[in-house]
Amino acid sequence: MRSGKMLAGRMLAATLLVMTLGNAAADPQFAPLEATVRAAMAKTGARGLAIAVVERGRPVFIRSYGARNAAGAPLDRDTIMYGASITKAVFAYTVMQLVDEGKIDLDRPLATYLAKPLPDYGNLDAYGNWGDLAGDDRWQRITARMVLTHSTGFANFSFLEPDGKLKFHFDPGTRYGYSGEGMMMLQFVIEQGLGLDLGAEMQRRVFDRFGMTNTSLIWRADFARNLADGWKIDGSVEPHDERSRVRAAGSMDTTIDDIAKFAAGFMRGDGVSAARRAEMIGPHLPITTRSQFPSLQPEAPTTERVVGLAAGLSVITFNGPQGTGFFKGGHNDSTANMWVCLKRSARCVIILSNDVRAEREFPTLVRAALGETGMPWGWEYGLPAK
Repeated sequence: MRSGKMLAGRMLAATLLVMTLGNAAADPQFAPLEATVRAAMAKTGARGLAIAVVERGRPVFIRSYGARNAAGAPLDRDTIMYGASITKAVFAYTVMQLVDEGKIDLDRPLATYLAKPLPDYGNLDAYGNWGDLAGDDRWQRITARMVLTHSTGFANFSFLEPDGKLKFHFDPGTRYGYSGEGMMMLQFVIEQGLGLDLGAEMQRRVFDRFGMTNTSLIWRADFARNLADGWKIDGSVEPHDERSRVRAAGSMDTTIDDIAKFAAGFMRGDGVSAARRAEMIGPHLPITTRSQFPSLQPEAPTTERVVGLAAGLSVITFNGPQGTGFFKGGHNDSTANMWVCLKRSARCVIILSNDVRAEREFPTLVRAALGETGMPWGWEYGLPAK
């Protein structure tokens, strides 16, 4: 009897939440945000955008705008959109569960989880060019913390190197340098060293946990029914990539409804201990470059660095007028995504756009949703202050 009452209570709460979100557009509280979104799309020419606001672990506003493809089909809250590098933050949340369970130690060298030296595995299409590291033993020092703070010393990806080879540009752990290659090394260790299937682990630990029914790290045929293509900076259309491999660095497809569920659950602390969650969003390594990209630029003079900017674990932490915050972006030629949260007020905004042109107005959209945050846009995008 008691379980029946609990189930009925949960169903009622879910119904009320759906009603609240469905009526969010009519809530005067969000009218300025709605107007700002429409103005931003008009200003940039962006064709599609979705946005969600989370307050104290609860989505309070979710809305989509514009088109999902060149035919003009509407982009809605269940449209499948490319998550891009926001995948890395969801991956880190999964890793922190493994840390809680004692399966991974953030400061244990990843090499010690493997049966043989990393270069001996050779160059693997599904992971990375580990064979290129033969002769440079610095791979033995890399830890999960270094991967998640982007301090492995690798370029973003080896295919961006002039010779296409994986190499170290600085000693692991000494400075920030954005690297998807590092994420793939940690995925390799989880799968080859621990014997876990990362796609299955993230499905169970994250997507199933939060009811993210339209999210996956690998292409699903049912996604085709409501799929977002993308628009590039020149206005040309790019078809959605049907990603056939699980990649911790950025293969996640999701929806604005689903990613809002993740952000809400993350802010509630579901699935990880309070200590691990605090560790993920705390500052670990000061960031010393003028901007995030190019990823291997020289360190800036102290006077030209962003004060208080630091690497968390797959997020970036910053200080602002509302206290400390953290963020994670995602970007490719036709995708612009952003997740920004304020710790003290436990408020977040998540933006997914299938039109990279929308990115120019992200500072305006975040300010409309959260107020002035101190978000370091100049470092993230090279944008002037707005």
